[in-house]
Amino acid sequence: MAGGSVLGTVVWGFLQGLRGAPAAHTGPPLPVSLAIGLAATAFAALIVYYFRRNANSVERNASWRALLQPSTWIWMATAVIALLTFSALADKLSLSLGIDATPTNQVLGDPLRAQPWLWMGFAVLIAPAYEELLFRRVLFGRLWAAGRPWLGLVLSSIAFALVHEPPGLGTGRGWGVLVLWSVYATMGAIFAWIYRRTGSLWTPYLAHAGNNLVACLALMAGV
Repeated sequence: MAGGSVLGTVVWGFLQGLRGAPAAHTGPPLPVSLAIGLAATAFAALIVYYFRRNANSVERNASWRALLQPSTWIWMATAVIALLTFSALADKLSLSLGIDATPTNQVLGDPLRAQPWLWMGFAVLIAPAYEELLFRRVLFGRLWAAGRPWLGLVLSSIAFALVHEPPGLGTGRGWGVLVLWSVYATMGAIFAWIYRRTGSLWTPYLAHAGNNLVACLALMAGV
């Protein structure tokens, strides 16, 4: 992911140099940086996904059947409500303690309002797809298949949190980073849990998409 981000930035600077742009050394603007980051994460996820354990026909059929079960949709809705509630409580606690826990994704506010369909397509449809493939299907799924689901849940959730708020690179500082990590780790744990509970990767994907949709609408509204 880091290599892809650096490469994308270098390519952007090279193209700017060919155009004769005088400010190419200042780095790409925010929308370009976001696009590079998304592309790098997607590329990393696809590489790891290539080495996944292939699902057999029985598992695939069970996954589709699970999607048709009412209980699966109840788990999705419960996950989204739990995540939004926990996030709101963490935000309220941070404010009461004077802790700055502003998530890095706040920078999406202006791009979302300027190009809502483009960025909502990324955040709601594409990003949850490759994140669920990487963190739940591959990282959690490997340890689940090895008989260590709880270890997989913990490790994949920590990785999920660190990717969303990289140490020293995000907007959060000090205690605020710990708050954000707890929110994202909880999110990852809930997605892993409902994946294991239903046996279908569609469950955490749709819950993830729903959570991101609510977050995008809140950003667009300036909440």
